[in-house]
Amino acid sequence: MSKRSKRHHIASPRVWPTWLVVGIGWLVGRLPLGVMFPLGKYLGRLVFYVGGSRRHITETNLRACFPERSDEQIRALSKAVFEAVAIGGLEMCITWLNPKRSLRERISVHGVEHLQQAVAQGRGVIVLGGHFATMDAIAQALGDLECVDVMYRENKNPVWEWLQVYGRSHHFQGVVERKDTRTTLRMLKAGRAIWYAADQDYGAKHSVFAPFFGVETATITATSRFARFNDSPVLMMTQHRDYAARRWSITFGPPLENFPTGDDRADATRTNQIVEAEVRKHPEQYLWLHKRFKTRPAGEAPFYG
Repeated sequence: MSKRSKRHHIASPRVWPTWLVVGIGWLVGRLPLGVMFPLGKYLGRLVFYVGGSRRHITETNLRACFPERSDEQIRALSKAVFEAVAIGGLEMCITWLNPKRSLRERISVHGVEHLQQAVAQGRGVIVLGGHFATMDAIAQALGDLECVDVMYRENKNPVWEWLQVYGRSHHFQGVVERKDTRTTLRMLKAGRAIWYAADQDYGAKHSVFAPFFGVETATITATSRFARFNDSPVLMMTQHRDYAARRWSITFGPPLENFPTGDDRADATRTNQIVEAEVRKHPEQYLWLHKRFKTRPAGEAPFYG
C-alpha cells in the first residue's frame, strides 16, 4: 500500500478537528487588523509558555546563532518569535480564507525592477526566499506581478494539504509541490519565476553542509541544480512586517553574479549567507521554531538533545 493511500480521507472523522480549525480561521480572516495583531501576540505568548518542545527548539537555535546574547535576551527574542509566527498564522487566514479582502494598499514592493529584468531574459527565475513569519501575508501583492509561482511542501493532513493549495491558488498561477521537479523545470522553461525557500533541513541525501550563522548546516543543493537547468538567474526576496503601522514590505535583490559556480558547497554557503543577512535585520520574524540544524555531520552529537 502506498504512503498516500494510508492517509485519511478529507471527510474522515479523524480530520474533523482540522475542519474546525479551518472554520475558526474563516472567522479570523474577517477580523480588523487592529484586533488581529494584538490577538496574534497574545496567542504567541500563550504558545510560548505551554509549547515546551518548540520553545526548546527555538531557544537552542537562537543560542547557537546569537552566542553573544544573554539567556535573558534569548528568552525575550524567543517570545517575540512566537508572537510574530502567531500573527503570521492569523494573517494567513486572510489570504487563504478571505482572499477578496485586499491588503494591497498596505504592502510596499521594492526592487521589483530586478525581478522584471530577470524575467525578461526568458530563462525562468529562481526567487530565493526564507521561512519568514510573513510568508503568506504578501501573497496578493506577489500574485499581482503575474509572473511568480510558488513552491510548497506537501502536508500529510488532507485538509491542510487542500487548504494550502486552495489558499495559494487564489493568488498564484502555479502552486507546485517541492518534489515535483518535472513541473518546476517546465515552469522555468516557460520563463516563470519560482518562489522557493531553501532554508529547511531535508536530510543529508540531497544536501551539503555549509555554514549558517556559523553552524555547519545541511543545505539542499536544488537551488544550484534548478539554476543550471535553464541558466536561470537567482535573486533574493525578503519580506518584513511593520507591526505598529500594520504594513508589510517586499524587497527583491539583484540577481546573483557568477551563480551557480559548479561547487555545491560554495553555492550553498553563498545562499546561506544571503538568507542570514536578511534574517539578522529582523530576527524575531524568522521561523526559528523548526529544527534547522537537525541533520549533523558524521560523528556530531544530536543538536537538540
